[in-house]
Amino acid sequence: MPSPTTEQILRELHASLTLRKRPEDVARLIQDMYAAQGTTLDAATDAALAKAAEHSLRNLWHGYTSMREEFARPVGAQCQLARAASLFTTMPELAGDAGDDPARIEAVIRRAGEEIGRSYGQNDFGMDRLDRAERTAAGLGGISKRQYNKRFRLLRRMEAKLARLVHEQRRREVVMTGKGALAHALPYELFARDADTAAFIAYITARGHMRSIFTNGRQRQVYDEVAQALFARLTAERACWYAIAHVHPTAEVLAQVSDEDLTRLLVRWSGFLRQVADLLEDAWNRHPLERHTMIVRPGDDSSTWNQAAQAWNTARAHWFAVLTELGQDEVLDRFCPGKVPRLMAADVAYWHRMSGGGLHPDTYVWAELPLPWEVLRGEEQCPRSLVETVCARHRVDPVRGAWTAPRPVAEAVAFRRTPELVHGVAVADPLMAGALRSAGVFSGKQKRAAAEEWL
Repeated sequence: MPSPTTEQILRELHASLTLRKRPEDVARLIQDMYAAQGTTLDAATDAALAKAAEHSLRNLWHGYTSMREEFARPVGAQCQLARAASLFTTMPELAGDAGDDPARIEAVIRRAGEEIGRSYGQNDFGMDRLDRAERTAAGLGGISKRQYNKRFRLLRRMEAKLARLVHEQRRREVVMTGKGALAHALPYELFARDADTAAFIAYITARGHMRSIFTNGRQRQVYDEVAQALFARLTAERACWYAIAHVHPTAEVLAQVSDEDLTRLLVRWSGFLRQVADLLEDAWNRHPLERHTMIVRPGDDSSTWNQAAQAWNTARAHWFAVLTELGQDEVLDRFCPGKVPRLMAADVAYWHRMSGGGLHPDTYVWAELPLPWEVLRGEEQCPRSLVETVCARHRVDPVRGAWTAPRPVAEAVAFRRTPELVHGVAVADPLMAGALRSAGVFSGKQKRAAAEEWL
């Protein structure tokens, strides 16, 4: 079998930006890319990559992981389209991926609706259906009432399915952005312009995509010694700093990006903040949270809230960093939306208390500030001075805590291999993980005991 070419490996690395590949496996791909190029690595980079790639699935005896490598995809409308094709005569020829494309699904619904005299959005079964005289006038006299109703119901269900699909696709994008910033949106041409740039982006994104671990301490940091070694290889002449700014918006990186590209990023993050704010508001309106503790209560949609909160904080951090680099941070004097904490499970909160901890100070700051979506709409004022006052009241440093300034530059942490997880709990190996997942184990007490043993 011929060795993969640099282009093939770059394509695989680019594809990993929308997957949840283990950082170890990405490190192995980076090794293969440099080998295919004939690049001689410096000792620090070679040692760091070797340390990570040692735990690649290609080097382990079991050769697989129990964790999926994809972000969950919403179920498309393939079944509904197949049913519509059997009931309507004017259906266009559709490819297999049409069920995942909202625009093509909507076009089918509109075209099929014309066949039975129905306009898009007419979903009231009592008011919007045609009676016998109206069907005859519309040239539908040859279709029985039963057959007409069957077609009407199908199109009504397809519109509901389309709305769910759009929502779930948007939610998947929110999850990916919260974990890996804008890596998933990078076009291949930009990503692959420089091999060192591609290596750094692919690895730092894989680190960002790691799953959270059940713990009463901090989650592991994204920027580790391998990322640091790959970053050190970037040169001002060759690196594509604009691409790197999509995932790693430090002052060092942003200083290399043109004002035009920075403005493009700022606009993109501003739009994304509004999109995520809508998700947060929707979750809040369905069941308002306990702001002063942020502990989950029955009825809270913790999954949606936590995914949106992580995406909000990621987007907000990038927005702050780009705004500061553009020299426009005076905007924060008038408009400084706060961070959004995630909901905490009651057993984790109890674990914090039992280990001598308590609520994070940021929770108290969040509880006193206006809600983010109200700030974005201009319904509430949240200037930097207000944030500083609330932070001072709760003894939180607004700069170090990234309440009024970009996140501080992270120190590189030591590389640690990716554990097998079951509901956030680290277990010994993928075989055990698969068995425990199938058995549906882990109560709150079992989670704490397992986490204390393995972490």
